[in-house]
Amino acid sequence: MSTTFDPAARRVPPMGGFNLTVLAIELRRMLRNRRTIIFTLVFPAAMLLAFGGQQGWDERAGSGNVAAYILASMALYGAALTAAAGGSMVALERSLGWSRQLRLTPLNPVVYILMKALVALVMGALAVASVNVVGAAQGKAEMPVHVWVGCAVVTLFCTLTFAALGVFVGYVVPGENAMQVLGPGLALLSFLGGVFIPLDDYSEMVRHIAYWTPMYGVAEIARWPLTHELPWFAVANAVAWFAVFVAGAAWRMSKDTARV
Repeated sequence: MSTTFDPAARRVPPMGGFNLTVLAIELRRMLRNRRTIIFTLVFPAAMLLAFGGQQGWDERAGSGNVAAYILASMALYGAALTAAAGGSMVALERSLGWSRQLRLTPLNPVVYILMKALVALVMGALAVASVNVVGAAQGKAEMPVHVWVGCAVVTLFCTLTFAALGVFVGYVVPGENAMQVLGPGLALLSFLGGVFIPLDDYSEMVRHIAYWTPMYGVAEIARWPLTHELPWFAVANAVAWFAVFVAGAAWRMSKDTARV
């Protein structure tokens, strides 16, 4: 006697399918990739050293000096790029047909994005630590210890936005093009959003454009423990872009059924 399987009777796992085992596997897979580790640890610190001890680094900036301001900015950029690269690994999974397999499971798309973001958060933490260690060894940055720690922690949570961005881009473009889009794109957004160059150095028209870019809000938040300045619209900017990237990534995952 044959029985008919009723898909509606399948038990949906708790928490939308969030699974610590899958999370651990994802993290080990990233940490075993030597190129990823080198990129995570070396590139952000090299960016800080590339700026060098330029004139004016000893001038005061909030609770520290300009060198501390630049260190916080470079930690954000390095962590954002690393987190976005980690999130964009989904593009490779799509090319292998893994996304189609996930669509056959009751895994909630938002939960999947969350697990990807948590893995990217760990990689971003390595980038933040790398920049701060090099900055401390460089001896140029000056700020109280609690401000130093505060900037690092806030920066780490800000990178969740770019982890979601990486997943979103990974679902939109083919695997081999994901970082070709994210790399130059994040660099441009960093210039425009006040990460590399203070917004006061731009014209009024460019500043008004910068206020709407994804980098502006997180940059203000990341430097807030140092500058003690955090406009309300910077927080609104960061929250809005995070919601947009998570929603976009979840939407694309739910629609992605084809092997690319």
